[in-house]
Formats: sequence, structure tokens, C-alpha cells
Amino acid sequence: MSRYGPRIAALERRAERDRKRLEPEDEQPEPDDATTYLREGAGRAIWLYVEGRTGGRMVRFSPAELDALERAMNAWLECYARCYGVKLEADFSIREAAELLLETRNVDDVGQLLTDVPSR
Repeated sequence: MSRYGPRIAALERRAERDRKRLEPEDEQPEPDDATTYLREGAGRAIWLYVEGRTGGRMVRFSPAELDALERAMNAWLECYARCYGVKLEADFSIREAAELLLETRNVDDVGQLLTDVPSR
């Protein structure tokens, strides 16, 4: 386990709680909540990966840590899509998301580019 293990575990737990909160199909979150799921959720997971890979000393995330980061990020991307009325089964790689974040420098763009929500 890397030094990021506890932070990754906390992110994954929080993402799962957020996703469960949106499970009742009759509950429709507000589009304004989408930004929160990206910035406070998926963006933090993506940035943790970027930090570990570019922070001067490259971190070797274990396969379990990478899986947990991806599960957290994908859970928040699903919450983000739900805010726009789209049910999505997100299965994106944390690396792909990190590359988009470094390219665009905007987590809102990352969410839209990965999920195509909202459509352009």
C-alpha cells in the first residue's frame, strides 16, 4: 500500500455514500449539484492520482488502490450524469481522466468529455 492508501479509502467510502444517496429513482438531483460531484468528488480522486504520478517521487499505487480510485471517480461521474437526468454506468480509467485534466486544466471539461453529459 502506498502512503496514499488512507486517502484513497476515504474517497472511495465517500463516493459510495454519494452514489447510494442518489439511488431512489424518484429523487432527481439538481444540475447545480453536478459541479459539486466533479470538483469535490471525481476531481479530488483524479488529482490524487496526478499528485502521486507527478509529485517529484513517483508513487507506485497498488492494483487495489488504482481500482479503488477508479471506483470512486466513476461513482462520482455517475452522480454527475444523474444530475442531468442521465443514467450512466461509468467505467473510465483514472489515467485517461488524469490526462484530460492535465490537458484541459478544468474538471468540468473532464466530466463532460468523459461522459458526454451534457451533450454539446
